[in-house]
Amino acid sequence: MSSPELKADDVNFMTTRAVARQLGLAVRSIQLMVDRGELKAWRTSGGHRRIERESVQLWHARESNGATHAEAGSAILPTDFFTYKNFAPKTDQPRSVLLIEDSIHFQTLVKLLFAQTFPDVKLHVADDGIVGLAMAGQLQPDVLIIDILLPSLNGATLINTLRSHPQFDRSHVLVLTSLEASQLGPYAFALGGVPVVHKPQLVTDLPPLLAGLLKIKLP
Repeated sequence: MSSPELKADDVNFMTTRAVARQLGLAVRSIQLMVDRGELKAWRTSGGHRRIERESVQLWHARESNGATHAEAGSAILPTDFFTYKNFAPKTDQPRSVLLIEDSIHFQTLVKLLFAQTFPDVKLHVADDGIVGLAMAGQLQPDVLIIDILLPSLNGATLINTLRSHPQFDRSHVLVLTSLEASQLGPYAFALGGVPVVHKPQLVTDLPPLLAGLLKIKLP
């Protein structure tokens, strides 16, 4: 059932579909952003989300600012974030992958996939961009699988930040996203040369890409 039209006195709020059109994102992505608290909203008696227009404007301003800084080389982080302990030399360890993904569903799906297809590869998981960046520094994984719509630091800005630090030169990057190809425009500044796996095709597309990057022969 489609959402009811807004009334004249609801000018300070927007429907989920209207926000999706304005930001160029999928409706489901907007719903997740509301659920994560990135956009302020309330629900009607019928269960429809009504999103504060000011909240949308603030989110867009933050994203635009983040893209500007990412294009310049890195995200805005505390000056002591990249300390030596975060970049200790990697010793002889099994191949490792860091998944930076806030969806429990897709975390579980990737874990199952690894258990079945890459049992000898160590999988680490981070729930948001800042935690993922810190873990990347500590682990220096062979491959990072990064979602685009992450809380605290979006995936595109995270990728550009990694590229600006030579410690990550040996790490490969894969993007995992629920966005359609036509919706990736705002993040194109970071996606050049990066393989993109769309979540509906995760089970079929992710294993061969990972196997190639890890130089592992699939069973």
